[in-house]
Amino acid sequence: MTQLADGRAGDVPQPSGRLRFLPHLVRTTAFKLTAIYLVVFAAFAIFVLGYVAWNAKNLLDDQIRSTIDAEIQGLAEQQRLGGIRRLVQVIERRSRGPGASLYLVTTPLGERIAGNIEALPPGTLDRQGESEIEYARSSEALDQTNHAIVRVFMLPAGFRLLVGRDVEERERLRVVIKRAAGWSVLLVVVLGCFAGWFVARRVLKRIDGMNDTARSIMAGDLKGRLAIAGTGDELDRLAGNLNAMLDRIGELMSGMQQVTDNVAHDLKTPLTRLRNRAEEALRTAQSPEQLRAALDGAIDEADGLIRVFNALLMIARLETRQISDSMAPLDLAEIVDGLSELYEPLAEEAGLTLSASVEPGLSLTGNRELIGQALANLIDNALKYGKPEGDAPATVVVTARRVDDMIEIGVADHGAGIPEADRSRVLERFVRLDQSRSKPGFGLGLALASAVAHLHGGAIRLADNAPGLDVVMSLPAAPSVDRPAAEAPPGSTSQPDGAGFQSA
Repeated sequence: MTQLADGRAGDVPQPSGRLRFLPHLVRTTAFKLTAIYLVVFAAFAIFVLGYVAWNAKNLLDDQIRSTIDAEIQGLAEQQRLGGIRRLVQVIERRSRGPGASLYLVTTPLGERIAGNIEALPPGTLDRQGESEIEYARSSEALDQTNHAIVRVFMLPAGFRLLVGRDVEERERLRVVIKRAAGWSVLLVVVLGCFAGWFVARRVLKRIDGMNDTARSIMAGDLKGRLAIAGTGDELDRLAGNLNAMLDRIGELMSGMQQVTDNVAHDLKTPLTRLRNRAEEALRTAQSPEQLRAALDGAIDEADGLIRVFNALLMIARLETRQISDSMAPLDLAEIVDGLSELYEPLAEEAGLTLSASVEPGLSLTGNRELIGQALANLIDNALKYGKPEGDAPATVVVTARRVDDMIEIGVADHGAGIPEADRSRVLERFVRLDQSRSKPGFGLGLALASAVAHLHGGAIRLADNAPGLDVVMSLPAAPSVDRPAAEAPPGSTSQPDGAGFQSA
């Protein structure tokens, strides 16, 4: 509130929307850059016009001096041929003609004999050579002085000759250039301010739209995306990258929610079984042996849960590339042979035959333990679900070959396989198809193998083995092996037969 002039109280007038917009506009980067460009262009225009004016002045002065020299030579020739009298006659005749040329002949005492100059600065005729002076053509115009470039020449018997030329044309040119410079700078300033306002307002409008979208996303609208104008400029590229980032964040949040739901669903059964077994042991155990058996079962269940959480932690570390530094040259044949030898007894128990076929000289750069864990998961899945139905061969074949710049590790079985519509979904965590619910596991084996492949710059694809499933893990091949393959990287297992790998 403020006191009005007549003593009444009134509200302080608030600035309009346009006035409130101006400070915001002036603070924008686009407006500041435009202002800087405006100053640079104005200074450049002033410099160019000044340079042009300076060169034009020098050119006119050179022309004036050339004209003066030519006239002096002509008059000197006239004086040589006819003496001072003839020189005076020529000057009187030239003085009566129009033009910018100036002439004056005086006695040795400085008395005017002929010419079109009435007044000169004191001492001008005493200085031989060139000078720039102020002069008056007539006694009536003594208060209106003009500028001229003159040259004083001494004649025989002490007579003096002054020949010059008015520089009015030079002054007019200077005024024209000065006026042009003023209008040019004014035009640059006006156009620059308008361009700065237009560009800043346009940029500010788009940035305000981005801010509004960002605020709506922070408020909970996770489906909001930044608008793209389609111009392909830096703001469009920024909006596209931010939209891609938001899509990725949305996928991660959806995956986190799905993982949380799957963890709650799939771990509920083993936790319930663990609790029921402990409760039953407390209720029914009659001897230490029965209690020990119940504790052994509870420990087995707890170990299974620990393996699940270890697998989840490993997948999270792989997706964030927290262990991407522990890479070393590896010989793939040793890893495949060791795992094949490890899983042969398990394959025989499952009624299957496990065989391996590896091309010689396959080397890659990677983490030995992780690649072994991924391959162990693929073999374990093949043994669980690869038993054929009908006359198909009861075999699981592990292959490794080089295709261009990639090494393809395949695990093929002749089991029930996976429908094509579900092949991309089974690579996610905790995804188990209905036909696999009767088998032990939590649906993390393929997810872990996929994370290992992506960590090494590769991928996993699932194909039909007609019948059965062929899982292929593609990894970049190394050009050469720089160290013995049996030497494991720090922190990895040193067991060449693959012992220590666990399946989830």
